Amino acid sequence: MIGTATSHAELCRDFAWDVPEFYNIGVDICDKWAKTQPERLALIDVDPQGDSREYSFLDLQNRSNQLANALTDLGIRRGDAVGDRVGVLLPQGLETALTHIAVLKMGCVSIPLFTLFGEEALLHRLRDSGAKAVITNAEGARKLALIRDQLADLEFVISIDADAGDGDGTIPFHALCDRQGRDYTPCPTRADDPAILIYTSGTTGNPKGALHAHRVLLGHLPGVEVSHNFLPFPDDRFWTPADWAWIGGLLDVLMPALHHGIPVVACRFAKFQAETAFELMKTYRIRNVFLPPTALKIMRQLPDAAGYGLKLRSVASGGETLGKELTRWGQEVFGTTINEFYGQTECNMVVSSCSALEPPRPGMMGRAVPGHAVEIVDPQTGAVQTAGTEGAIAVGAPDPVMFLGYWNKPEATAEKFVDGPEGRWLLTGDRGVKDADGWLQFVGRDDDVISSAGYRIGPAEIEDCLIAHEAVHLAGVVGKPDALRGFVVAAYVVLSEGFRPSDALAAEIAGHVKSRLAAYEYPRVVRFIEAMPMTTTGKIIRARLREMAEAEARADALHGAAENHAKGPAHER
Repeated sequence: MIGTATSHAELCRDFAWDVPEFYNIGVDICDKWAKTQPERLALIDVDPQGDSREYSFLDLQNRSNQLANALTDLGIRRGDAVGDRVGVLLPQGLETALTHIAVLKMGCVSIPLFTLFGEEALLHRLRDSGAKAVITNAEGARKLALIRDQLADLEFVISIDADAGDGDGTIPFHALCDRQGRDYTPCPTRADDPAILIYTSGTTGNPKGALHAHRVLLGHLPGVEVSHNFLPFPDDRFWTPADWAWIGGLLDVLMPALHHGIPVVACRFAKFQAETAFELMKTYRIRNVFLPPTALKIMRQLPDAAGYGLKLRSVASGGETLGKELTRWGQEVFGTTINEFYGQTECNMVVSSCSALEPPRPGMMGRAVPGHAVEIVDPQTGAVQTAGTEGAIAVGAPDPVMFLGYWNKPEATAEKFVDGPEGRWLLTGDRGVKDADGWLQFVGRDDDVISSAGYRIGPAEIEDCLIAHEAVHLAGVVGKPDALRGFVVAAYVVLSEGFRPSDALAAEIAGHVKSRLAAYEYPRVVRFIEAMPMTTTGKIIRARLREMAEAEARADALHGAAENHAKGPAHER
């Protein structure tokens, strides 16, 4: 545990990694507590109808041991180098936690899979990983039935909804476990042994599998503790709308909370709704939440949000830059300052702000978390850049939270790193700036930065300014090719309820930005769209928006209309 401090310097000075040679995530987040405090509350499982059941750490141990015995009987094995892979195609819930715990205690590798994946997305991940089994529900089993003949390695589909007499080729989860004993001896895994295979979001190209070792949880803990104002406190209770199929739900919430013995609320939303989220946090006395920026933007649209009277101790967010508008709103509604953190699937929770330690700096995402070296480097030479110089955000290697590599992609793994005068660095693919005090500013992905008339413009600040306008529900900003300036700022806007597209509204929105940011940053193009293209983790797919902007530029050129860009904003449905 990181402990408390009075300054960031003190926090870093007193920190030291404690990564033992032998370590198992499943034992840490389950058996450890079942041995010492068996009746301690671990999980509150809320079903779609709003009914809930509570489970102790002893409950988790007993049931995960039964599942481990069942999977062993099916022939799921640890193996010499990498254990058999087991897919987990389930929403938040008891069985999801049990499966990860069981597979990890077996020394095998769990693969978190998002329930909204279509057949092609599942086919790529399961075929690429060589998964031997998948644990799912009825909906997932139906999807798998359509592709199972293309998955030579997939031997078992186990459904939590199946009955023994279904006859559809699936194995009933609960009946399978009920036949097994509750005693199981976990595999003595080393901290560096493979544990979890998480596929990247895949905003461009096929998603790659990031293979993590058991130590990844230990590597996450400092960032989680700092972003939640020195976790744990008495009466802490965690929830996130982020699916446990993603690193933000699994390794930023579920596993760190259970490590600390903090109860986790599991709730399956068919569709995220602000009212439901607020009601859940109030009903179950939530104290700690991870809310992705997209969820915050949706919740911000609720006019009486402050009326819920929430008593939150900590709110953390990451994945997209927050900005001043969301930070201000969060303080008013939650009664606490949202802490922003930064990382990626390959190397997560390495930067964070901590409002309990120091006030946030608008536009800055925080400082390097104790134990992690995060610098701005030249991506070609690996040389650390001076304060105030834009460059590649990079993390010093080795690091306990850092992935082992991309699954079966050694070349892609090698391309992720650069050797510099000060050491070896993992390149995040993001651009940023670090000030003299060590605060980091996110500028954008390498291909998100807009070069316009000699200016380098990041989309985050503009998007934050856009959503401060009452008519803007969601906004994505990209560069549109322009003959005169190279690129101009183009804003793609989803309107709030009650507003309709018009030239006048587009001009008003553009003027709103122009009056608040630098003149070169305002969107010369405003396009109204029905829905924002997003990854399943809620990140804007700017590559999709860039395609739209490039297609429009080509059409402009064909019609000889490029000169009209300078006349002001336009709109379209």
